[in-house]
Amino acid sequence: MRPGHNIMKKIILSLLMALGLAGSALANEGGPAWDKFPQEKANDLGALQNGAKLFVNYCLNCHSAAFMRYNRLRDIGLTEQQIKDNLLFATDKVGDTMQAAITAKQGKEWFGATPPDLTVIARSRAGSGGSGADYLYTYLRSYYRDDTKATGWNNLVFPDVAMPNVLWELQGQRAAKYVEEKDHHDPAKTVHRFEGFEQLTPGKLLAQDYDSAVGDLVAYLQWMGEPARGQRVRIGVWVLIFLGLFTVIAWRLNAAYWKDVK
Repeated sequence: MRPGHNIMKKIILSLLMALGLAGSALANEGGPAWDKFPQEKANDLGALQNGAKLFVNYCLNCHSAAFMRYNRLRDIGLTEQQIKDNLLFATDKVGDTMQAAITAKQGKEWFGATPPDLTVIARSRAGSGGSGADYLYTYLRSYYRDDTKATGWNNLVFPDVAMPNVLWELQGQRAAKYVEEKDHHDPAKTVHRFEGFEQLTPGKLLAQDYDSAVGDLVAYLQWMGEPARGQRVRIGVWVLIFLGLFTVIAWRLNAAYWKDVK
């Protein structure tokens, strides 16, 4: 057999293996459908400010936002004094980046994995189910009690997640209800189908208020991934308007220039 033939055979086998792995990855993407994030919150300064407060109070204990500085929060309508009074720890300065209260080593020891940086988490979690904001909005509303887990919590969107439900005081404690039914592909087998959540203890917020608070938090996480997005969109609109006008002017100049040429 010729050497070139062997090389081609190896390339084809590698491609088939890659396609097989990709298919397996897509098959493992099962789970509940992602709820749509209320996108109107992305441009609501009040929602973004409340989201920043929730982020500092509930997320920054374990997760950093190492590429975001506190003083950038002025872009969402907060003054430097408001940032100092409400969002800074005692040892932090306005120009500092948003660092977690625990170290990476402590996080790995306590949770089994280092808590990820959240600066661009909303951008990195996009998938076939929707945007990264859709994923986070669904994920933060899908926790339930599970005493078989080390943290006592589990998540419908991210099964066996190491992170506990840090927002449980706001949401309350819930249990997941499953029903057994016959497998459509194999009637001899039974499968567990998720039926809904059962509220075990009330939270500080009503269900709709909790959903709104999570929307605020996700809006902030989305903004943090690209703080200049609003400005970019506004500039882009003006650029398109300019190009449209320039196209019309260029077209008329071209017609005027060539009208006497035969």
